[in-house]
Amino acid sequence: MTSLFDASAADPALSPRIDAVIDRALAEKRIVGTVVLAAQDGRLVYRRAAGLADREAGRPVREDSVFLYASLTKPMVTAAALRLVEEGRIALADPVTRFLPDFRPKLADGGEPVITIHHLLTHTSGLIYGFAEPADGPYHRAGVSDGLDAPGRSFAENLRRIASAPLAFAPGSAWAYSVALDVLGAALEVAAGESLGEIVRSRIAVPLGLKDTGFAPPDRSRLAVAYADSAPEPVRMGEHYSVPAPQPMAGLSYSPGRIFDPASYPSGGAGMAGTAGDFLVFLETLRRGGAPILRPETVQAMATSQIPGLAMPASPGTSFGYGFALVTDPAAAGVPMTAGTWRWGGVYGHSWFVDPVKRLSMVGLTNTAPEGMNGRFVADLRAAIYAGLE
Repeated sequence: MTSLFDASAADPALSPRIDAVIDRALAEKRIVGTVVLAAQDGRLVYRRAAGLADREAGRPVREDSVFLYASLTKPMVTAAALRLVEEGRIALADPVTRFLPDFRPKLADGGEPVITIHHLLTHTSGLIYGFAEPADGPYHRAGVSDGLDAPGRSFAENLRRIASAPLAFAPGSAWAYSVALDVLGAALEVAAGESLGEIVRSRIAVPLGLKDTGFAPPDRSRLAVAYADSAPEPVRMGEHYSVPAPQPMAGLSYSPGRIFDPASYPSGGAGMAGTAGDFLVFLETLRRGGAPILRPETVQAMATSQIPGLAMPASPGTSFGYGFALVTDPAAAGVPMTAGTWRWGGVYGHSWFVDPVKRLSMVGLTNTAPEGMNGRFVADLRAAIYAGLE
């Protein structure tokens, strides 16, 4: 990580504020462990590992602890896909059936629309996530995996199940967070003639020196155990765990050990693992223009709204580019970032953002879900960072 950055130095305005946020979240038992890194102008201005990677074993979090990335996978797979576009192996306008001829989900009226690579990258394909539908919805009836569970399932089997469920809307007519990146991963394998893991490794990880990030099973001795919000303290997930959602939604189903089953398909939406440092290197590479993994114009496309005229439900002041959301109206979004900030998270308990105007990147990985993704910890963390910059 340090090769990309100037010499690290704690910012005296930032450190006490962020330390207080972390200490409070740990003391109140809202999170079990975390790694928080922040860089500005290519300089590490904050770095801290705190809490426990394995509470029951008393193993502390270290800066090189490996976390299950969940949706931090998406921007990396998106970047790999856009690299294949630059190589001429795929085009954004390509129909998915060019690579997956049997993947033909239909609309509720029986019509079979064209789904393109662009639709998959922007979550405008008509696909959804099962956790966002009622427990008796079509994805649940078909047994679709969201990419977090069903260890041992193949690409072909999950694609068959997805295609058997009706599309939620005509491609291009709306936005819905979805299994689209899982479908994209399967298409990329056909286009490149390589596994998705090798595509990401050769196009992203190796050029950037990311030695701990990928779809391969991580070193268990460095892996942060997954925990879920509970009172009086987070509960260890174990092999299978379900996080309920407000009725009538179905909620999330986790199998933290799926990455260790070699038969599990590499989920382009949720299947990778890695460190906070590796992810910060990736973000800073994009912020600086993309070299050596992407051209500047490709990064500009990622950071430009690709869903003009479409709303992201329950996300005012926000649009979507390629791989992440974009803050278009900070006041409406209720965030301290500047307009144009990129951000997203991961349902194992992670958040991140890049503020290009302030030349600022932040990665906050925790092992506690969903608090570390969208709980008080996230709001307090970004508030402390921006207060320290004033």
